[in-house]
Amino acid sequence: MSTAIQTEVVIVGAGPCGLFQVFELGLLGIKAHLLDSLGNPGGQCTELYPDKPIYDIPALPVCGAQELVDRLMQQIKPFEPQFHLGQEVLEVTPRVDRRFDVVTSAGTRFDAGAIVIAAGVGSFQPRRLGVPGGEVFEGRNIHYRVKGADAYREQRLVIFGGGDSALDWALEFATTAPSVTLVHRRSEFRAAPASVARMRELEAAGKLRFIEGLAEAVLTQGEAFAGVRVKAADGSLHDLPADHVFAFFGLHPKLGPVAEWGMELERKALKVDTEKFQTSVPGIFAIGDINTYPGKKKLILSGFHEAALAAFGVQAWLYPEKKQFLQYTTTSPVMQKRLGVG
Repeated sequence: MSTAIQTEVVIVGAGPCGLFQVFELGLLGIKAHLLDSLGNPGGQCTELYPDKPIYDIPALPVCGAQELVDRLMQQIKPFEPQFHLGQEVLEVTPRVDRRFDVVTSAGTRFDAGAIVIAAGVGSFQPRRLGVPGGEVFEGRNIHYRVKGADAYREQRLVIFGGGDSALDWALEFATTAPSVTLVHRRSEFRAAPASVARMRELEAAGKLRFIEGLAEAVLTQGEAFAGVRVKAADGSLHDLPADHVFAFFGLHPKLGPVAEWGMELERKALKVDTEKFQTSVPGIFAIGDINTYPGKKKLILSGFHEAALAAFGVQAWLYPEKKQFLQYTTTSPVMQKRLGVG
């Protein structure tokens, strides 16, 4: 049993809303640890559409999804948040002293004063390639996201999927990799029409191959990865030599253990009040897509607003004897000192 990490707040979920929650708590002088089942901060923005533009962030006419995450990470630096990534929260136990015992899938333990759940629609797990023996090569030759594109530019690649991520990377690698094959289960795509049109142009020019079909098996040479066998829509089999395979089938959200923590649910979302965004369990708050209330809108913008009000709710829970004053970063010496700009 590991020693419990004592903290004022545990934030479950390191997407944009969870990151901004760090900022709002930090302005109030409250420290936080962040947990996420994914291996990197950013949530859906990083995993699903890092290069896609977002147009409804205040004061930023256009902002890439990964750019937004990077900006948030820069914004919260003064508050020195601690990240615990690649682990899922398994247990949350309220104590009689108004604190919580938290245990993760990696065995990390916390003694937390409050919890903010910013887990989107739940913990994300990649939809896997689903071929016999494929799990052996996951992380080495079979991937569900691109980490360091330069490492794959001279490799033989097979890319599965019909959404924006699959098309974007197929187009990216088609001009540098010796061979790129895009495989999708049907001829229609979910990706942007311009991307599909460009893919068709590259296919006609012989820069990229497209097969309508499904993954059938992994190809090996001895114990080494050699490629993948695809069963086409017409029933024919194609053995595709490859150094790496990318499967962009999206992420499968699951509410997981959150549903077992005793909070009131409505349609797989956590019911909260709109004063402080507290759940039915005092001391546990929920912001972003995972919560619900009358008039709820699933927008990053709304999640930022919820994080601001939740921070004051957390402060009142942690320090009920402390009077609350609304201060402004433009005029408050205390807040400016916390931000490192005073």
